[in-house]
Amino acid sequence: MPISTNRRTLLTGAAGLGAAASLGACANARVVGFDKSRKSLDIANSSEPLSLDPHKATGSWENNIIGNMFIGLTTEDANSEPIPGMAERWEVSEDLLTWTFYLRRASWSDGEACDAHDFAFAMRRILSPETLSQYASFLYPIKNAELIHNPPEGTAALSPDELGVTAIDDLTLEIRLEHPAPYLPQLLKHYTAYPIPKHVYERVGDEWVKPANIQVNGPYKLTRWWSNYIIHLEKNPRFYDAENVELEHLYFYPQNDVQAAARRVLSGEAGWATRFPSNQVEVLRRDLPGYVRVSPYLTVNYFSFNMTRPPFNDVRVRQAISMAYDRDFVASQIYRTGEQPAYKFIPPGVYNYATTARYPWAGQPLEERKREAERLLREAGYGPNNPLRFAFSHRNTSDNPRVAVVAQNDWNAIAPWVTVELRGVENQVHYANLRAKNFDCGDGGWIGDYNDAKNFLYLFESRTGAQNYPGYNNPIYDQLIRDSDVERDDARRAQLMLQAEELLLREAPICCSVFINSTNLVHPDISGYEDNIEDIHRARWFGIRA
Repeated sequence: MPISTNRRTLLTGAAGLGAAASLGACANARVVGFDKSRKSLDIANSSEPLSLDPHKATGSWENNIIGNMFIGLTTEDANSEPIPGMAERWEVSEDLLTWTFYLRRASWSDGEACDAHDFAFAMRRILSPETLSQYASFLYPIKNAELIHNPPEGTAALSPDELGVTAIDDLTLEIRLEHPAPYLPQLLKHYTAYPIPKHVYERVGDEWVKPANIQVNGPYKLTRWWSNYIIHLEKNPRFYDAENVELEHLYFYPQNDVQAAARRVLSGEAGWATRFPSNQVEVLRRDLPGYVRVSPYLTVNYFSFNMTRPPFNDVRVRQAISMAYDRDFVASQIYRTGEQPAYKFIPPGVYNYATTARYPWAGQPLEERKREAERLLREAGYGPNNPLRFAFSHRNTSDNPRVAVVAQNDWNAIAPWVTVELRGVENQVHYANLRAKNFDCGDGGWIGDYNDAKNFLYLFESRTGAQNYPGYNNPIYDQLIRDSDVERDDARRAQLMLQAEELLLREAPICCSVFINSTNLVHPDISGYEDNIEDIHRARWFGIRA
């Protein structure tokens, strides 16, 4: 019988199984995106991961995979709220600066104990400058973290051994903080705070994350990763809660094209797509009854201006380009799933932050704003004899290419001497360019990693590093954020962060675009999938409806 070359056949064949043993080995075989009998789920997952190392990952598409393989001290429930993970419980000192976590007895997928020493080792590794982690600043609330990872100029770096994380014994971990961080349980469920297997890393170094070496402590383990093709996870029988994990196999494949992702679901080859084309929402509701899931999302799409070089090192140029962009049109006509135009940076729904921040010109009609934009550009020295030209780099995923065309038209319409070139780039390369400041103006999005305004505002602190895409550096802004860190009164803390956001909007290192909603296509027979503001859905909670 001839062999089919579907995903399952290739995976099982590569694992050394004979043709007869391969699922769907016959020529008429077909992948079932949600296979109830096999307890498998195929997932259209936006982009190809650059890494599955929690210390090297940077994107939500990587988090979708890594978060099924590892468990932090805390973890997410189905609603993405923090619950005990490897830590069964914790205590906080009276001054709120020392947290003591009491871990459960658990093991890595090879049977070796996963304990407090693995957590301490992992946190020292991610903060070591040699690791080159883009996300290390996420852990700066921990004592000495910044002085290890990115000390002030002229100051010697501390050794990672001086990090305020101590394994008191195998099952007790102490974390000491620079300042109170009431959001710590939310932060610790993020992949930057995951443990890695110390015993494997000490043997093979950075090769620990390869499928042949990797060991995990979460519900699924990595079986195979074929770059730009498919990632296969299978249930980890040594996971501490394995008896309550129903799905046996997860297949993630990169799908930058949201149209193609929707087609895979329509054809039955995927049971879940993590984005769909929002302008097709009504058609999808008709053709896929019960699949469409739209929900508020702790996310802002924005454009970064590279402030490290002309023309965007001039605040007048940044303000002009920001005010000439028609975000209302984009929200209502490009997106069709209830998105809101963003005249501020921090999205609605952030805990204890009722922001009133707005661009100073937010109430002006668009035509008036465009006239003011032209005036600002002329004041900055641009005009018929000195045209303004720049490139707008955008992600080639989801609705971003269509948004880019609107932005280009809006900016070209300011004056005949304004010319904007569009450059569509694949997701991973695009974000690498943003981090390297290899762009003029570039789109992007920020998904809240924990529900606190700090998680958004920290992006523009000078100490944040590569994720501060514009290269914004304002000592007043930095001080406002630092003051909010040590402020214990919730209302006063929120006020300090509000002042920082208002300053950000005045100086315009970014052009806020749209507060988007999450848009997923989910097989209606998957139980345990819950819409939530972080759009995080771990397969350990999924079940199969009869």
